[in-house]
Amino acid sequence: MLPWLVVALGLCAQLGTALPPRRMDTVLQMVEALEAAEELSLPELARALGSCSTPGCLAVLGDPPAAPPDLPALSPEQRALLTHLLRPDPAVPERGAVLAPDGSTVALAPLLAGVEVGLRMAGGWPGPTPEPPAALDALYAVTLTEALGMAFLLAHAHNHSGATLGPSGCWDDVENPQNFTLLGPPSPVPEAVANGALDGVLLGARLAKGPVPLAPLLRSYYGTDNGTASGRPPSSYRRRDFGALTGLKKLEEEVVAMLRLLRVLPPTRGLLEDVGEEEEGAIARRAARDFMETFVECPAIVPRCMWGARPYRGTPKPLSLPLGSVYIHHTFVPSAPCRTFAACARAMRSMQRFHQDTRGWDDIGYSFVVGSDGYLYQGRGWHWVGAHTRGHNTKGYGVGYVGNFSATLPDPDAIALVRDSLLPCAVRAGRLRHDYALRGHRQVVNTSCPGDSLFQEIRTWRGFQ
Repeated sequence: MLPWLVVALGLCAQLGTALPPRRMDTVLQMVEALEAAEELSLPELARALGSCSTPGCLAVLGDPPAAPPDLPALSPEQRALLTHLLRPDPAVPERGAVLAPDGSTVALAPLLAGVEVGLRMAGGWPGPTPEPPAALDALYAVTLTEALGMAFLLAHAHNHSGATLGPSGCWDDVENPQNFTLLGPPSPVPEAVANGALDGVLLGARLAKGPVPLAPLLRSYYGTDNGTASGRPPSSYRRRDFGALTGLKKLEEEVVAMLRLLRVLPPTRGLLEDVGEEEEGAIARRAARDFMETFVECPAIVPRCMWGARPYRGTPKPLSLPLGSVYIHHTFVPSAPCRTFAACARAMRSMQRFHQDTRGWDDIGYSFVVGSDGYLYQGRGWHWVGAHTRGHNTKGYGVGYVGNFSATLPDPDAIALVRDSLLPCAVRAGRLRHDYALRGHRQVVNTSCPGDSLFQEIRTWRGFQ
């Protein structure tokens, strides 16, 4: 271990001081301190600490810079946190993640690698040297395609056994996040790594157009300290924006290019010795398709543990999938749409208390709730019978929009989140029949829900009956 890191860690232990919270604003404070001191930039420091240690990343960006003997701009606690976040651990790739203001979790290594490539491109960098054996976009190589290609290459070698993408996870405390736990079997590309890769590509592409100071760019993108109190930060649009920038064909081509690079690098050459060109193409197609479906075309869903759900009361009853119906609701109370993670999480907790304590239900009634912050929130989820549409709870999912939509419509993005993302995704996953029926709550229960305006809107959706 580097001497200055030993001192930093030792000092933290001696003082009994906890590490700073693993939040994006903590990272941005370090960026600002390094920029003000005109010392090593955070992307360079990340590589010095080993964040770019895989064969493909090293081939593209070259050997890392030497670690500085001292960084007076950062406190010992900040240096210790950076070491924790950026020391590579292939078995736990989500370890180097932080909580963003929009409620998403972002791995720093792919984010900072994309930022470094963008800064180099803005400075006239010609790309990797020597030239790899196939046309390779450095921005995708260091953020996404090596991890994606390796994940699906190994799955192919083991007959597709084991998870290749996902899952999401939860923090121990969203106010002071220190520990992050996955919600399912680990994979090489959990959601935190995917978020970091998406952000790395988007921010790297922005920086490649012209250099700008990193701290203001990151603050603007994540909405840290300015923007999340009133509305959505750009980071909540990452899936939409990545999809607009990167089509399926482009991603497939970049995975092929990375596999061809890995084929000639000594550490990975043996993995591809028995993989022919046709198999290589099949691996790349599956990797690109699955990634785009999972992390671009399907919506992000905030799990219960992130919005602070109480435990379910009693024993949940399983649904028999696929279901044949979807019932659209509005919450009416809360009457105002929620536009931030904090506001939507409060709304979820409020509704759960009302449903459990006042109505006497086992849990919040909806299967999913739609915020105007760009995210869906898990209620009872995909697999458990809800309490949303009397007499029909075993037949379909209940999807509720936060707000009163009697006279106004939800934001266009919130409408598209269900119509264009959630429903097609549920069909592809086998959770909803392809010939599903979509109805407003009022069609099966004596109620004005989901409001006149929203009901007129859903009449135009596929499956409405």
